[in-house]
Amino acid sequence: MTRLYLTGARLVLRDAVLDDASVLIEDGIITAINPESGNGAENVDLRGKTLIPGMIDLHCDALEKEVEPRPNVYFPLDFACAQADKRNAAAGVTTVYHALSFANDELGMRNNGFAASVARAVHAWNPHGLVDNRVHCRYEVTDPTAPTVLLELMAANEMHLLSVMDHSPGQGQFKDIAAFRDYLSRTYKKSEAELDTLVDNKLAQADGAMARIRLLIEAARNKGIPVASHDDDTPDKVETLHTLGVGISEFPINLESARAARDRGMSTVFGAPNILRGKSQSGAVRALDAVQAGLAECLCADYHPAALIVAVFRLPELAGIGLDDAVRLVSYNPAQAAGLIDRGEISAGKRADLVAVAHVNGLVQASVVFSAGKRVFEARFDHG
Repeated sequence: MTRLYLTGARLVLRDAVLDDASVLIEDGIITAINPESGNGAENVDLRGKTLIPGMIDLHCDALEKEVEPRPNVYFPLDFACAQADKRNAAAGVTTVYHALSFANDELGMRNNGFAASVARAVHAWNPHGLVDNRVHCRYEVTDPTAPTVLLELMAANEMHLLSVMDHSPGQGQFKDIAAFRDYLSRTYKKSEAELDTLVDNKLAQADGAMARIRLLIEAARNKGIPVASHDDDTPDKVETLHTLGVGISEFPINLESARAARDRGMSTVFGAPNILRGKSQSGAVRALDAVQAGLAECLCADYHPAALIVAVFRLPELAGIGLDDAVRLVSYNPAQAAGLIDRGEISAGKRADLVAVAHVNGLVQASVVFSAGKRVFEARFDHG
């Protein structure tokens, strides 16, 4: 049995902060908070560090950049998964839902066959991973071909979270066709003729979307897979999706939609990069405004895992909330949203996913990271 005795840390519990506290870990599980002694366990001195639960990231599409760092430049999938795994460990993310888009062949690697192969690669890598790597399948509802592939992933237990998204121009992230065309042109270097075809196809394929959404949500719920909606822009859309069984609202476009989701008991997810940058990349609501309004239930990395830990420790000053309140946004709350009852807080009986946070020249960084009690990352800073 592996036994560790973490001492001297400032400890962030679910709803309290303890100074100069200790944690006993036995065989990957937290067994005691502030025990009388380590009873012979290996001592790990965390003086000067803040100990928080390992962060749980419900939405991170950074793996796509590990696979395709430049347009049409691809790395082997096991290599890409290994690099993403290390980046998450170094960022203090101990459970990550890699967000993979299923949108036929319209957006680079975001086509069904390739996305499914990446999902299977994540599943194959996870037994060797530093952290818990999971799959978040993002379904573009205007694609009539993806449901078959998604149902196969569900049946093989290679999907852990499903979200439904509609990037049709005129709603959500893209306010009009011009915004949609501009995004595709800048990001994927599409020609004007290619853009014409993509826009026409997307608008035409909207027919039948509701039936496909119902099919996938029902299948996911039967498998116990949580379901999210993406870029909700009206309370009516929130109500419709909630009625269908959606329990998570990712990146609501405005406070009205976020409030509608929270009123219905849905978890809301906002991006940590939005907190650091002070704004949304697409002109949606500021995540900080949602936190201050009490409408943000979770923070996710979105596209940058390292942003999470910094955003969390800046929120107490920016939003006037406690550190324990901020830490819940990346630990207990996402665990509850995803149905992960074995993790998300520093408590006896929970999985020992922990992050010792150092304060280095005014910046917080993960110093030591434990995943199921195993030390998977360590950095020695000159200060903090």
